[in-house]
Amino acid sequence: SSVDLIAAEDTRKTKILLDHYGISKPMVSYHSYNERQRAPELLHKLLAGQSVAVVSDAGTPGISDPAFYLVREALSHSIPIVPIPGAAAFISALIVSGLPTERFVFEGFLPQKKGRKTKLESLRSETRTIILYESPHRVLKTLGEIQSYLGNRHVVVARELTKKFEEIMRGPVTSVLNELAKKPPRGEYVLIIEGQKVA
Repeated sequence: SSVDLIAAEDTRKTKILLDHYGISKPMVSYHSYNERQRAPELLHKLLAGQSVAVVSDAGTPGISDPAFYLVREALSHSIPIVPIPGAAAFISALIVSGLPTERFVFEGFLPQKKGRKTKLESLRSETRTIILYESPHRVLKTLGEIQSYLGNRHVVVARELTKKFEEIMRGPVTSVLNELAKKPPRGEYVLIIEGQKVA
């Protein structure tokens, strides 16, 4: 309520939140498809002394959500950044996974095409717990690739964490893949993958 402008990943969803708290502030869209075009405009406002809040649709801004590019630009102009911690799906999934949490690697979304095979091959020897994000359109394909490249490791597939339709599946890749294939995947997914066992 104290900022001059809100840069929202989804202005419709953010408006629901603002209305709930009786906050009336100007909003602009700021998402992965326009962040590089929108950032100079937001940076100009920041340099003029205005304050801007970045709000993501879900999760934490900057963690596989828009914010990184604007943060980097603001820091290059010595503009202070104030983080407000929020739920990050991958941390919530890791906590309930039952897999080791003391050492992990967060890879975000795998490349869709170029570099995908190379990335999967590089994860084969990773001993830390591996965390990926995946869309409902690619989750079955990705689990199949995990089975092919990493073997039938223990995985945890979580969707819609902290929301109404939260669902968590655990087990070897083959059994989770079979279970997930029974109904159309919906929502955003977090995949937690057992690291390579050290001999």
